[in-house]
Amino acid sequence: MLTNSEVAMKTLGMSLACLVRQWRWLNDERLKPLGLTQSRWITLTHLKYEDGIQQHQLARRVGVESPSLVRTLDGLEQLGLVERRPCADDRRGKRVHLTPAVRPLMDEMDAVLDQTRQQVLAGLSEQEIKEFNRMVEHINRNLNGICGHKE
Repeated sequence: MLTNSEVAMKTLGMSLACLVRQWRWLNDERLKPLGLTQSRWITLTHLKYEDGIQQHQLARRVGVESPSLVRTLDGLEQLGLVERRPCADDRRGKRVHLTPAVRPLMDEMDAVLDQTRQQVLAGLSEQEIKEFNRMVEHINRNLNGICGHKE
C-alpha cells in the first residue's frame, strides 16, 4: 500500500501539468482582447527575457517544434513585433529580436499577466512563493541534468 507522500509524488507531474494548463488557459482568455494567441504571448514572454535568442533555442524554450514556431514568428513579424536577423556565428541560424513597436503591446500584456499572477498566488506569503520557486528551480536543474540540457 502506498503512503500519502508516495501517492503525491506519483501524481506530481500530473498536478504540475494541470496547473500549467489552467494558468495558460486563463492567460489565453484574458489576452485574446489584445489579439494574442497562446503561442504568440508565450513567445513574446520568452523574448522579453531573452531578446536576440537563436530561433532553435526559442523553439525549445517555448516547447514547440521549429515549424510551429516559424508560423508564430511569421505572424509576429508581419505585425512588426519581432524581426529575425542572421546569426553571426551560425550562417544557417537566425536570432529573434523584439522591435520597438512591440513595447505598448508588451506593457498591456504584462499588466494582464501580472494581474493573473497576483490572483493565482493570492493567500501565499512571499516566503512560500520564494520556497516554491526554489523547489521548481531545483527540479528543473535535475530534469536538465537527466535530459542533458544546459539551460
